[in-house]
Amino acid sequence: MPEKNFNILFLCTGNSARSIMAEALVTTMSKGRFKGYSAGSNPGGRVNPFAIEKVRETGYPLENLRSKNWDEFAWPDAPHMDFIITVCDNAAGEACPVWPGHPASAHWGFEDPAAVEGADEEKRAAFNKIFRQIMARLSTFLALPLERLEKQAIQHEIKKIGESPAGLE
Repeated sequence: MPEKNFNILFLCTGNSARSIMAEALVTTMSKGRFKGYSAGSNPGGRVNPFAIEKVRETGYPLENLRSKNWDEFAWPDAPHMDFIITVCDNAAGEACPVWPGHPASAHWGFEDPAAVEGADEEKRAAFNKIFRQIMARLSTFLALPLERLEKQAIQHEIKKIGESPAGLE
């Protein structure tokens, strides 16, 4: 029996850094089992150059990256999403978008590396840290036996991943 492929949408406020990196990471780490997408509730219109540096390391096509509004995924002809993950950081006072519908959803809060001020080395360090954190959570997520779990169990597991400090510094 062929393995099912899944679509996953990462939502954030500006869609310039965390959600972009998560889109690239899930697509490359899953070797095509997942197609990652990203969007924002208030997109800035451009991808952060430090996020582009991190995505380049994954081998994900850079031409796929663009900052876009999450409304694009509400249209009838938009790809059907199996998972919706918000990656904004509630502790920073950001507004996380709410996604209606039936996909399994969870909140995996990450600090906003784009908010770091200072020299490029400091910004790059912040992006490296968040990139590793996203990668750690995605590793746990990708190890789930999704084909064997019922929807309620999947929902429980992905929420638990977001609550876990594993891989977070």
